This record gives sequence, structure tokens and C-alpha cells, in this order.
Amino acid sequence: MTEYNTTQLWRVEPEQAGFRLDVFLTERLEQASRSHVQKALVAGAATVDGQSSKANFKLKAGQEVCWREPQPEASSLQPEDLPLDIVYEDAHVAVINKARGMVVHPAAGNHHGTLVHALLEHCKDLSGINGEVRPGIVHRLDKDTTGLLVIAKEDAAHLSLAKQIKEKTATRKYLAIVHGAVTVEQGIVKAPIGRHPKDRKKMAVTFENSKEAVTHFKVVERFTEYTLLECRLETGRTHQIRVHMQYIGHPVVGDPKYGRLKPYFAHLIQGQALHSAQLSFTHPQTKEVLSFEAPLPQDMQSILKELREQFAIGGVE
Repeated sequence: MTEYNTTQLWRVEPEQAGFRLDVFLTERLEQASRSHVQKALVAGAATVDGQSSKANFKLKAGQEVCWREPQPEASSLQPEDLPLDIVYEDAHVAVINKARGMVVHPAAGNHHGTLVHALLEHCKDLSGINGEVRPGIVHRLDKDTTGLLVIAKEDAAHLSLAKQIKEKTATRKYLAIVHGAVTVEQGIVKAPIGRHPKDRKKMAVTFENSKEAVTHFKVVERFTEYTLLECRLETGRTHQIRVHMQYIGHPVVGDPKYGRLKPYFAHLIQGQALHSAQLSFTHPQTKEVLSFEAPLPQDMQSILKELREQFAIGGVE
């Protein structure tokens, strides 16, 4: 029997008439994925005017939608004793410096060795809002992107952190080594991102079935054929920085999906030269603003060393 945590009620506005029930709910539940909503609907988590309804039910203006958040299921995942670089931890949150090559949560083809498996070994409690396979995960980093991400140990902390990310009060800054000499000192890429129209395993800048995406960037250091950029996310779309950098003609060095076919630095790095370097947010419990920094991983440091030696502006090539 399914048990429930909280109940929320909404009235369908005229402009929302015709929305599918699962779409309506996903837009209102801050951290719930559409797949999570659909699974919960099968278990009877929502009613429309008191009647259980399917995910594809089309809403009408004036109807009352009731959502009862299911209690998180006991995880069937097994803890794994994996290396974990913990930058900060208390009873409510943890900040992790993720290593290159570590997948954040289980998915097709990655059923073991993920950050979630390591967290289950280390933490007694994790938030359950994101479902059984993503306990504690508020936001994610790609497998071969290194650096900082915050983990929620309880549902209240998770909701607070997710709200901060949605409202852009949490700050995430990345360092990226990109191809080409970026000529402007700083800029903003505003280009919507959705599934690639021909390759569904990739994302792309597209104006069909896409979402708004905004990336701010500024030059940290220039070389003759490369640039070190600081990138700040205003939105958090899948592969956002990687897609936006490719879009403006400066793909991230080493990127296997969006980069150059024969990367010069393949001997130094396996994956994209992209690092989540700075993270700041308001602590859900104490309301203190916390800020963290993570040094560049050794492989990116090695690339910069070689760039300074061989691609310095004004130097001998």
C-alpha cells in the first residue's frame, strides 16, 4: 500500500486548460521529474475533482488538482565503498568534489560504481524526493565533468536547494578550456537547448521541443589557439555549457560528443576539460550563505601547463 507525505492543491487556470495532467504537475513540483510524476500517477498520487486520473488526462479550467507526494521507497540499491572527496558535510547537506569518470546516479549501462552508491555507503540518510535511484541528488554533473555538487540529506533541505537553483540564487561557476581564441572579454549565450533532431543521444541548440538556456562566460586566460573560460549557469540544461560552447564555435577541449575529432590533448585527458570550480548557496537550516571552491583536477592543470609553455601569446610556437 502506498503511503503519502504531503498534500498540495491547485486550481486549473484558463491558460492551463488542455494541459496533460503529468505536464501540469511536473511544472509545479519543483524537483520532481516527469517520469517520477508518471510513476506516482499510476499509484494514484493525484486526483482531478476527486477522481483518480491518468497521466494523459487533459485538464479543464476551474478543475481542482490534488497531489499527494508518495513517501520515498526504501532503496534497493546496495552501498559501495568508493572513494569520495567530501568538501563539506553536516546533518542537512554535503558538498562533494566529484572525480572524472564517476556517474552521478544509476541509469542504463551504469548500475554500479556511481556517486549514489558511494553516498549510500557514507551517509545514513539522504533525501528521497528524486526517487529510489537518485537519493540525495539535487543537481548533477556529467560523467566526465569534475568538481562540486551539493547533496541533500533530508527532504526539507532538498526542496530548499532545488528552489534556490530554480530561482537562480544558488551560484555555480565552471572552468572550461575551449578551442580557439575567444576575442571578447565576456559574453552571454542565450540559445534554447533540446534533443538533437538526428542523434537522440546528443543535445543541440534548437527551437523545436527545447527549453530556454543561458550561459554567462568570461575569459580567464588566453592562448594562441585555446582559451580558459569561467562559465556561470543561469539555467541548468543537459550538457548546457558543452552545447553552448560548440554553438559559438569554441567547443570544450576533449569533449567526446561536441568537441573536435582529433583532440591535441588526448594524451593528457579522457573526457571534456570542464570543472565545477565554485558553488554557493544558502544553507537550508542556518540560512548562512556557504561558498566552496575546488581546485582544477590534475589533468586540466597539465593541459594549462602545456598551453603556457607552447601556446603562450607572443611566445615561440
